[in-house]
Amino acid sequence: MPDSRLDRLQALLHRQWTRFGHEPPLEGLSLRVENQPSDPIHLVYRASFCAVLQGAKRSFVGERMFRYDKGKCLIASMDLPATAQIAEASPDKPYMAFSLEIDPAMIADLVLEEGHTAPEAAGLTTVAIGALDAELLDPLERLFALLDAPRDLAVLAPLIRREIVWRLLNGPHGAMLRQIGLADSRMARIARVVTWIRNHFDEPLRVPDLAARAGMSLASFHRHFRAATGMSPVQYQKQIRLQAARRLLLADGAEVASVGYAIGYESPSQFSRDYRRQFGEPPGRDAAVMRSGIMVGVEG
Repeated sequence: MPDSRLDRLQALLHRQWTRFGHEPPLEGLSLRVENQPSDPIHLVYRASFCAVLQGAKRSFVGERMFRYDKGKCLIASMDLPATAQIAEASPDKPYMAFSLEIDPAMIADLVLEEGHTAPEAAGLTTVAIGALDAELLDPLERLFALLDAPRDLAVLAPLIRREIVWRLLNGPHGAMLRQIGLADSRMARIARVVTWIRNHFDEPLRVPDLAARAGMSLASFHRHFRAATGMSPVQYQKQIRLQAARRLLLADGAEVASVGYAIGYESPSQFSRDYRRQFGEPPGRDAAVMRSGIMVGVEG
């Protein structure tokens, strides 16, 4: 990939970051510019396409670690709790990155329009690292530039996003993304269970019920869920619960015990133990640190 094209995209990203900050006026697009390495950032990767234009980042999903730097991207095909850390950044060469959510419905439409479907992939991979393909740079430049033209944004942005998804579907990790568009694929069935857990994280979790929801035997469900997310269903629910607790503590300033009950814990002491194990501090102290200005749950 010519550095000049990546440099142009960097300049566009930095200009829009200066103007809009983390959240430009396009749903599902987030921008990030940082002048120094970060502490761990706890977040949930949506089905998304994240690219680093300068600097480097590490992401931990379950027990798996992914590192990507300038000109590399991470593709996630379902909602996955993660811990990320900006590894390389300086005032002279700030970390620059963006994240663009991928709509599974758009993938399904494109797979249908293509007129043929590839067989289901043998392995269940939901996160991949690759090079930022040169064919993606042109639509990305047009998408970032479109932020300067609010009158055109609503009409043209969906077309450009569709082009980006098409390029991803026909790139090195297209087979992974295509599984989202196959209604009865193992990945699609696990993704539906993941969505159910995210929407009902405060309820008791019965793994046999989840297996039935996925249309799998209990053993098969356990195997495929761990392959997809890097963790068990109970571990997944716990991470979603604890991240929800962190948001509540930051936004509402609620009492620790009431937050624990709100996210489904029956024991305040167990909630505090799990919270400290996940975030390194007990809930009350962590909330105080967050309110002092640390950013939580940011993608990109």
